[in-house]
Amino acid sequence: MATLLHIDSSVFPGEASSSRSVTNAFRKAWEEQDPEGTVIYRDLAADPVPHITAAAWSAGYATPAQRTPEQSAAFAARVKLIEELEQADTVLIGAPMYNFSIPSTLKTWLDSVLLLGRTAGETPSAQGTPVIVVASRGGSYAPGTPREGYDFVQNYLQAVLEGTLGLDLEFIVPELTMAPRNPAMAELIPLYEASRERAFEEATTKAKELAERLAA
Repeated sequence: MATLLHIDSSVFPGEASSSRSVTNAFRKAWEEQDPEGTVIYRDLAADPVPHITAAAWSAGYATPAQRTPEQSAAFAARVKLIEELEQADTVLIGAPMYNFSIPSTLKTWLDSVLLLGRTAGETPSAQGTPVIVVASRGGSYAPGTPREGYDFVQNYLQAVLEGTLGLDLEFIVPELTMAPRNPAMAELIPLYEASRERAFEEATTKAKELAERLAA
């Protein structure tokens, strides 16, 4: 039995969100493969993590005896999030692109779980844990597209999740999600549909592979 940490950050609910639709497909396939497993779910839009404060930040560099009551309370909230990450056998993150980057709620979660000497540093505590990021976007920022250099989602998350936390990172990228809604993008609808179908297939396949591997 394995543990999946599932994090959504889209401001849109249910099927209105491309990233939520794909993470839901991943989770469904995971649960079918490992029905006795555990899912820890965080909806950062419905229940956002508090922004990092000076007390929460500085507490990470003080011993328990040195912390003020304010620091202790703030640090306890960070530790809860950190422990969820450390308990996970796989992490699933919905990360839609907003204004060329990730949602602020996801950035806040990352600020809380990044702790030098524990989750970050020479031996990150969650090192090697698979993390699947569904990085949806309204347009396309693939190599050769006009806005190739405007994608600050994948390079940022690669630096944080892989380079700092030491996680084993893979991206699933549903793109052109605005095509059905924007008349100016109507000719791109077939590409959007192909991207969406591919994302669902990748999510389902990867979920089954990981759940099966972890159950072995």
